Amino acid sequence: MGEKPIRVCGLYLPNGNPVPGPKYDYKLAWMDRLYHRAKDLLATEEPALMAGDYNIIPQPEDAAHPDKWREDALFRLESRTAWRRVVNLGLTDAFRAIHQGPDHYSFWDYQAGAWNKNDGIRIDHFLMTPQCADLLLDCQIDAEIRGREKPSDHVPVWVDLAA
Repeated sequence: MGEKPIRVCGLYLPNGNPVPGPKYDYKLAWMDRLYHRAKDLLATEEPALMAGDYNIIPQPEDAAHPDKWREDALFRLESRTAWRRVVNLGLTDAFRAIHQGPDHYSFWDYQAGAWNKNDGIRIDHFLMTPQCADLLLDCQIDAEIRGREKPSDHVPVWVDLAA
């Protein structure tokens, strides 16, 4: 009794390709709106998490081959800077709070046998307020789902939170 509920926000951030262009400008404007929404969530000092397909590869270790993504909207410096601006408000990347290092991906393109080559990227994220991060027990990516018949190009990412 007396525990605060956890606010869960599901989102899909625009892909932003091709760059440059209006789709990329829209992506960056969307990230700016997310920054302000995250700031408002943090001001409540309540447990909240924003989960979904951010279409952002935050750092080189989040891609099997980061060099091939350098000019893509998912990995451009401006995109990663916008991501860090949001995270640096005081949010926690749930997966990186539990796991460090490369080879943790949530997406494999259907083209060119990306799954079989483990040529993946991590673009599905849980960002948590400090009050929610205090409850974090685990975060995993169920990559093996991608190897099943007729899978999505994304795999489930999940968190366990203390009750």
